[in-house]
Amino acid sequence: MKKLLRFFTICALVIGCWAGLGLVQRANAVPLTSVAFNSVPVLAETSAEAALRNKVDAKLGQIANKIDLNNTNLRAFKRFQGMYPNLGAKIIKNAPYDKVEDVLDIPGLSTRQKEILQANLDEFTVTSVESAFNEGDDRINNGIYR
Repeated sequence: MKKLLRFFTICALVIGCWAGLGLVQRANAVPLTSVAFNSVPVLAETSAEAALRNKVDAKLGQIANKIDLNNTNLRAFKRFQGMYPNLGAKIIKNAPYDKVEDVLDIPGLSTRQKEILQANLDEFTVTSVESAFNEGDDRINNGIYR
């Protein structure tokens, strides 16, 4: 009985697969030159839609691949030799900065630390402080451990 049931199941699967091979489905697409396409209005962003935009993504779009001295967390400084964790922590604790060069005026920097900062000034940027990046202790310990 089991063999007969297995045989009918296999036959049903094979017939079902073959049945779908010969069918052609038509696409109901509208040509690009149609009236319906040209009459679609371009949606302008309203102030309500702008308010719903993710502030973090907007900020990350501004800074590209640079380190934002006013918003980036400590782990971002790992990519530079000699900055993680001590010099990066000093930079974070003395923020906010008005311009990138203000980082050279941090009190208590050694000459070696100033040389490291001077060599990497073009890798930094300064934007306005965003609360999503600065709330709590997220800039020192954001909870991501890799």
